[in-house]
Amino acid sequence: MQERQQELLKIIIKEYVKTAEPISSSWLVEKYKLPYSSATVRNEMAVLEDNNYIYQPHTSAGRVPTDKAYHFYINNFSSAKQPGAKDAKDFNKVNSGEQASLKQAAKNLADIVGLAVFWAFNRNDLYYTGISNLLSQPEFAPAHNIIDISHVIDQMEDIIDTLYSQTTTEPRILIGDDNPFGSFCGAVITKYQHNSEYGMFGIIGPARMDYDRCLGLVEYIKNNLK
Repeated sequence: MQERQQELLKIIIKEYVKTAEPISSSWLVEKYKLPYSSATVRNEMAVLEDNNYIYQPHTSAGRVPTDKAYHFYINNFSSAKQPGAKDAKDFNKVNSGEQASLKQAAKNLADIVGLAVFWAFNRNDLYYTGISNLLSQPEFAPAHNIIDISHVIDQMEDIIDTLYSQTTTEPRILIGDDNPFGSFCGAVITKYQHNSEYGMFGIIGPARMDYDRCLGLVEYIKNNLK
């Protein structure tokens, strides 16, 4: 991918994560004061579309990223964004390892990212919160998508049980077909060890989620559990 196409793809992903609205070439040029014309941006976006990095959700719309685009971003540009002091203070008590503190941490995390959070204690004891956050995302407004995500929630214990044996203490990002929560979802998960106890926790959202921020928060919490 050429450098200009990479730059445009990064901007498209960044803006779509924030707005959940298709991104047009004229809007990109106007907002970012790009040093090239709308026609040039349209041409570059056409190349990105031909290569399945973006697509047009409906006629006369801008473009949105595909799973391939998110994978490309994560593999080439993503980096964990460490939480600021205001967010970090909500997780100071996780180092106790007490289940009540970890459940509160899950609630705090769900509130901060505005998504769903699960916490598996020793594999068989599952807690999750923030489901209303997940259902409020615009991607899940259509009725058929609500049914899809509701099915995921119903199967949560089985999904976590399968993931548990496949997950290490290195945080993972799951997208598209790699995501057992569903190809329409994104997730950031990790396993941890505290004293002799193992557990796993993670954030679940739409594919359009802020992976850098979520990864930074998951890493921060996991490191505090050592």
